[in-house]
Amino acid sequence: MVTICIIVSLQSSITNIMKVNVCQLYLITPPQIKDVNLFCLNLETALSAAPVNCLQIRLKKENNECEDDIVILSLFNKIKPICDRYGTLIIINDNPYVAKTAKADGVHLGQKDADYSHARELLGQEAIIGITCHNSKELAFKAASSGADYVAFGAFYSSKTKDIKHKANMEILEWWQEAMEIPCLAIGGIDISNVEKIIKAGADFIALSNAVWSNTDNISLVVSQLSQLCHQHTH
Repeated sequence: MVTICIIVSLQSSITNIMKVNVCQLYLITPPQIKDVNLFCLNLETALSAAPVNCLQIRLKKENNECEDDIVILSLFNKIKPICDRYGTLIIINDNPYVAKTAKADGVHLGQKDADYSHARELLGQEAIIGITCHNSKELAFKAASSGADYVAFGAFYSSKTKDIKHKANMEILEWWQEAMEIPCLAIGGIDISNVEKIIKAGADFIALSNAVWSNTDNISLVVSQLSQLCHQHTH
């Protein structure tokens, strides 16, 4: 299995990328955060429990539209010191302009979001750019050939944080690991009960949201267990 461990400087700029052999955790914020201070406490609990490679800020309004830029930037400024303490990278969902303004580590693009080449030009070569590819080999090859740093497949299971329009199967993870060197992220409804299959199929990163944030009394235990499963079941 191929994945990436990104070493960052104190300024959170990427200084080196090296390949390691263990599936890694990739957290995604809840779509709505009503109490930012409480979320920061929960985030600290999660990051202190086990290594987390990335945290993606994905905020939505009640009508499922993207949250206002100022709200995203405010959250970024709150959580950046926490993420810096634990070496966790911050990825902005959908919006490369916010990522540039915030000086985030990168951006995650959906198929209907900003064009990859424009995002790369805006953010520079050191930024991490991931692209959603659903269950499509064609989209994944296109993303890889464009220069994406990772591709995302999903949804593998029903999700409580996002309406599912595209379903993915385990075969695409297995195929990607055989065919490509670029890391892949598995996303959609992943939790303790199903993560083993995802890891064994070849995911380099597992995206986690509801599985972590809905267990506010057991965040540390959940993150620790998920990390242990990554180590146990990575090929």
